[in-house]
Amino acid sequence: MADTTTILLPVNGATLASDPRVLEAARAIGSRRGVDYTNDAAVTALFAERQRTMRATRHGWLAWTGGLTLTAGVILPFMTTALPERAARQALIAAGALLAVGVAALIALCVRWKRELTHPALNGYREVLGVARAHGLPLTHVPAWLEGRTSDGSGKGWAPIPEYPSVPPLPVGTHQAPSGSDQPVALPPKPAAVTQYEQMADSGSWHDETGCLLLLVGLAGAGWAWSEEVPLAYGLLALVPFAIVIWLAGSRQGRKKQALREQAEAYVRTLTAAQAAGEQVPELSPALRKLLEPKEQSASQQ
Repeated sequence: MADTTTILLPVNGATLASDPRVLEAARAIGSRRGVDYTNDAAVTALFAERQRTMRATRHGWLAWTGGLTLTAGVILPFMTTALPERAARQALIAAGALLAVGVAALIALCVRWKRELTHPALNGYREVLGVARAHGLPLTHVPAWLEGRTSDGSGKGWAPIPEYPSVPPLPVGTHQAPSGSDQPVALPPKPAAVTQYEQMADSGSWHDETGCLLLLVGLAGAGWAWSEEVPLAYGLLALVPFAIVIWLAGSRQGRKKQALREQAEAYVRTLTAAQAAGEQVPELSPALRKLLEPKEQSASQQ
């Protein structure tokens, strides 16, 4: 079973309780769905159960049946060229049947996966997130799997968080203190290294490609100079040192980025612990949200 203490939730009970209107709505939605969405342990258990179920659906017998029969149906026609005409015709009929079975299995797989994605308990939680967002409460992140998006987070998803009209914030001094906040956990300031990682997390890794291209051009020029007796082409060998310099620069950048990534991961773990202790956690940047995806996928497989 997943270690629920290491999962960063989109919003915790303390954040929901900071606005009595959101707290009331979350309790009302939870009573209809049979889940206490203000209980962090219950939500993390729900996440772990639903992720396991959805993963089992994606890798179940329907996926294997659809993939294998579809592949066989595509390959079989190419193997009929050496067969007699009657046998080839029968093989084509069989290929058509395999394609039909494969497509039907994959369609059934999609329908079943979407049914698991739109489980009533998850639909209710998405409603809670929509209400919280409408009231201006911060969502640390929304996992890609929860909205049915691809693992890289692209696309709107099959089950996006519902959008509700924005609600004016409560007047100052009327906010309800989160339960269990007698000894609040202070959130640490974001380290400069984490900010630096956010700035360079998506920077392109062009060093390897450029270095390889320069090396090939230099060697090809030298080969042309030798075979065609064009001495000037030997000058292209000067590109080889440039290729080495670029590779070394890329290697240094990669080591620096990895060191910054480790500090960013430590910062996310600190925020996760603070949230588990009842502290409100601000919305994470896209770079930090990407660090959560492998952890969430790993937790769902335990």
